[in-house]
Amino acid sequence: MRGKFIVLEGPDSAGKSTQLELLSREFSRRGIRAIATKEPGGTELGKALRKLVLSPGREVVPLAELFIMLADRAQHVEELIRPALSSGTWVISSRYTLSSLAYQGYGRGLPLDLIRELNRIATGGLVPDHTFLLDIPPEVALERGRLGDRLEREGLDFLRRVREAYLRLIEEVPNSHVIDATKPPEEVCREMLEHLGLA
Repeated sequence: MRGKFIVLEGPDSAGKSTQLELLSREFSRRGIRAIATKEPGGTELGKALRKLVLSPGREVVPLAELFIMLADRAQHVEELIRPALSSGTWVISSRYTLSSLAYQGYGRGLPLDLIRELNRIATGGLVPDHTFLLDIPPEVALERGRLGDRLEREGLDFLRRVREAYLRLIEEVPNSHVIDATKPPEEVCREMLEHLGLA
């Protein structure tokens, strides 16, 4: 039986890493075999690509940034996500295709139609079973003080564009839910479990 593919999207410092841990723990308690992963960096190749694209001080033009993210995604899907799902393992990923639309599309100004087509090619058409947008105001993200990599240092206007993009894009995604990520982590996790029918 195929595993479920669950994606956590959202701006930086929204708590995606924390929710990966909490969901993994809750799935384990329920006897659900699951793996937690992230983009970029979910594979060995992805870790190298992550360093290339997110290192502070590195100049990366928008189109190159997009291609690096897509290379990471293609490797991620074929090496990790598809095999896990085929074996019946659930996959929880921090970030997937919406991130490219939000950051490189709305954030960097690259054509959305181009990104959608390249996403389709990179993923082989694999779509999540559930997508959760962990929504947080950029001002709160800045207050959390975890903005350390190159993309996170783009400034408040950039982060506002990304947040607005996510809120617009998520409306197009089947089986998606917007979660208020300013709530306590346990409450955020419980809300996602409810949507998954696991509460």
